[in-house]
Amino acid sequence: MNSIASPQTLATLPVRPSVDDLYSRVLDAIFEQRIHSASRFTEESLAQMFGARRSDVRDVLTRLSHQHIIRLRANHRPRVAELDAEQVRQALHARRLAEVMLVRLACQRPCAQDLTQLRALLDNERLCAERGPAIRLSGAFHLQLAKMARNTPLAHFLESLVPLTSLAIAQLGLQQKDYCAGQVHMEIVDAVESGNAATAVMLMNRHMDHLEQTLLNTTREHCAAG
Repeated sequence: MNSIASPQTLATLPVRPSVDDLYSRVLDAIFEQRIHSASRFTEESLAQMFGARRSDVRDVLTRLSHQHIIRLRANHRPRVAELDAEQVRQALHARRLAEVMLVRLACQRPCAQDLTQLRALLDNERLCAERGPAIRLSGAFHLQLAKMARNTPLAHFLESLVPLTSLAIAQLGLQQKDYCAGQVHMEIVDAVESGNAATAVMLMNRHMDHLEQTLLNTTREHCAAG
């Protein structure tokens, strides 16, 4: 018996997402609150939902647990973290410290290719109409900017904070206009391109001021209502 699949059979087999693509899709589902803190799910159910391998789902959940988006406990189902006001405050404080240093470093060595990627991200963010991807792309801008600083440990530190802030935005139901200042992002890129560290730091601090005020005020309102 010939056990080799025909080209026709291979063409009809489902294409499984890569781990990176699966990570983005799971994150989008969380940011859209299709998967939330009260959702009951397993590795197997997520594998079926996204047409992925269970081992890839496990890798994604592990990555998300390192970013404090997913809680993993032995003999328990994975679950989406539910953030409180103090967690949000601490994440924002740590993020400001990291972002100010990273944008200052990025101004020392602006690279044309990196700047092109940043501007492409801004275009995608501006055109994105879906809530989950819009939140993810807004965070991706900051992570891409961090890579320009050429300081891997600091960039990895920020990578653990940005998804946490994005989760808070999703759980609080903020609209894009409340958390994403596209014009400020563009001004930051312009300042980095010209090597103007003072302006870039000022813009980043202003951006973080707005994010902190919006998130912390909304968090307090939710706690008071609860």
